[in-house]
Amino acid sequence: MKGVIDVSASREKQGSPVRIVLCLKNKEHMREIEEIEDCFLLDFDPDDSLDISKLYSSANDHNNAAPDISVLAVIGQVACSDYPHSRHLCLKHPFGKTPHEMHCELCYCYVCDTAAPCNQWSTGDNTGHCHAFDNGDWKYMRRLMICRKGQRVG
Repeated sequence: MKGVIDVSASREKQGSPVRIVLCLKNKEHMREIEEIEDCFLLDFDPDDSLDISKLYSSANDHNNAAPDISVLAVIGQVACSDYPHSRHLCLKHPFGKTPHEMHCELCYCYVCDTAAPCNQWSTGDNTGHCHAFDNGDWKYMRRLMICRKGQRVG
């Protein structure tokens, strides 16, 4: 049977109750072997039901490299696309792949905590709030803005 390795024990001659040890290489014959054998070894993870390598389809052939993960479907709402979110977390306009000035209707300014674009959104340099993300300098700016608004800083 293809996919099954028969490892005969030399103990059979010594009177051992173990006569044959089967090593199953793939799921193909698992049900059949379970019906005949009480014990056998698996050379694979039986809970590993998704072969990620098969997710790469010819639809993605125009890309130079296969993606690490493919999203096949989305069920329900996604926080960074269906709810208000800081600009740097926007799924519609990925922060690392689109100009930071771009924003969707649910983006807000990380510093001001107001709907994008804020008054200081785009200043022509890297100090515009459109460039803000969750790091030390921008966190400090955010805290200053909260203090100016008279809100409590936690």
